[in-house]
Amino acid sequence: MTRAFDDLFAVPDAFRDVSMPGRTDSWILSDAAAAHHIPSGDLARFPDVYLPHLVKALDEPGPRKGVMPGVRELLDALADRPDIYLALLTGNYEAAARAKLEYFDLWRYFRCGAFGDDAPDRNGLLPKALARVRACGGPASAASDAIVIGDTPLDVACAAASGARSIAVATGDFDVAALRAAGADVVFEDLSDTSAVLAAIKGPYPFSAD
Repeated sequence: MTRAFDDLFAVPDAFRDVSMPGRTDSWILSDAAAAHHIPSGDLARFPDVYLPHLVKALDEPGPRKGVMPGVRELLDALADRPDIYLALLTGNYEAAARAKLEYFDLWRYFRCGAFGDDAPDRNGLLPKALARVRACGGPASAASDAIVIGDTPLDVACAAASGARSIAVATGDFDVAALRAAGADVVFEDLSDTSAVLAAIKGPYPFSAD
């Protein structure tokens, strides 16, 4: 995103003071644009400039780059269950989410979802994701039937805003204590204990992961 912003607006390190974890790409971009006095009407080109930079960056080494512990095993365990419908809810632009997940062979697990293109505020994404699931031939589920799994307080808030449950995982920028303080129903250090995560998904709530 930094490279794309510099390409378009000749502003280096534009996101230095912009909070990113858990926020939508459009929200992040709007904050950077406001900080550097870029008119909102000039931002429409950003996703198309950003995507090639992202694809290139995916091949570059990074200290935290990779699939977090237990993620692939959990998705394998959930993929064929008739009582579970896997959908993706992410603040990333759809094209960016696809590029990232295809790189790690994870995109195939998700038949549809809601993305940062769909709403600037993450709290607006769960209703859109549920509507997208119905449109894709999935179940007509209420928000109270959904479980949001994420690694930031904003993921927890997204679930709470629509009346969904939340499972938080401390593999990002927030530790277990911070995620508990945010109100997550369940918190894990990581997702490596597939059986425990499946038990948390099944409920009932409140559920303790300790």
